[in-house]
Amino acid sequence: MWLKQLSVLNFKNYTESALEFLPEVNAFAGDNGAGKTNLLDAIHYLSLCKSYFNPVDSQHIKQGFDWFMVQGSFEMDERTDLISCSLKKNQKKQFKRNKKDYPRLADHIGQFPLVMISPNDSVIVTDGSEERRKFMDNVISQTDSHYLDKLITYNKILLQRNSLLKQARERGQLDLGLIDVLNLQLVEVGELVFHKRRQFMEAFLPEFEKHYHFLTDSAEQVSLAYDSPLLSHSFLDLLDKNLDRDRALERTSQGIHKDDLHFTIHQSMSLKKFGSQGQQKSFLIALKLAQYSFLQARKGFKPLLLLDDIFDKLDERRTHKLMQMVSQDDFGQIFLTDTDSDRLQRIFEEIEQPIRIFDIKEGAIHV
Repeated sequence: MWLKQLSVLNFKNYTESALEFLPEVNAFAGDNGAGKTNLLDAIHYLSLCKSYFNPVDSQHIKQGFDWFMVQGSFEMDERTDLISCSLKKNQKKQFKRNKKDYPRLADHIGQFPLVMISPNDSVIVTDGSEERRKFMDNVISQTDSHYLDKLITYNKILLQRNSLLKQARERGQLDLGLIDVLNLQLVEVGELVFHKRRQFMEAFLPEFEKHYHFLTDSAEQVSLAYDSPLLSHSFLDLLDKNLDRDRALERTSQGIHKDDLHFTIHQSMSLKKFGSQGQQKSFLIALKLAQYSFLQARKGFKPLLLLDDIFDKLDERRTHKLMQMVSQDDFGQIFLTDTDSDRLQRIFEEIEQPIRIFDIKEGAIHV
């Protein structure tokens, strides 16, 4: 699978632009703020129906306009699919495949899988557990549409339970019968999500370790572990035993919405506290490359790989190893950004790989 063409209209800092890509490596080069990353985000829209960076769709409309459109032509198995995403202010987002609307946006997820590596990924290490759950859910959802449905259902039931707990605090009385019903519903869906996440981690961990050791020449020992309250306790028991606490907190304190991933370095030391910027960056890149391997194995074809400002905080040795790795047959079409087009040209000449470089200046594109 590869993206042959991309066009953007009134998207972020672009009024109108159209590009044609190589099936191998394509790069956007230019100063910071020129609009390089906006093109990666347009590709992300086509694959996952949303921005990688900002969940508010209307904020991607170029200033002075009231709509945007992103359109791309994907090729796979000698078939061409035209995908388009458009939005008018104060209207619902439209997503089409070959000019036909999707009944649900969720039906598109996973059709054209994609992995993005960006400086924004640092939140996976530095922020709370929600970011790490989001990472897991993004990967699994691209390979299992039922998983996304179950996750949406779980969050709806969780919202109902939390609302009931809040009302009980205000009224001084809790409907225990309704709580029991919601508990059973939460457990039924939550256990399915839990088992999917655990299965995912069993397959994902070896891939992560392989990529990290290659990137760093096994320079340091790292580990990645899945943590969930359901690993050691029955979900229903947890809900029952923590009911008084939940009433006081006015929210559900136990469940798969508390799952986390633990990142450690140098024999159980926190990566967040003790890892250098370079080590954290290598960890995150290995995490995303493992995501790529996982998606490829389950989809049966190569996803797109987007590398945003990838040379930031990586030394030259790790940069060359990374470019060498992703330019091999295990990877498909690649899009990357950098401020230095000469550096891009030099690196890919050294590893003898073709590259098409687009020079970006204030929302204008030059090949």
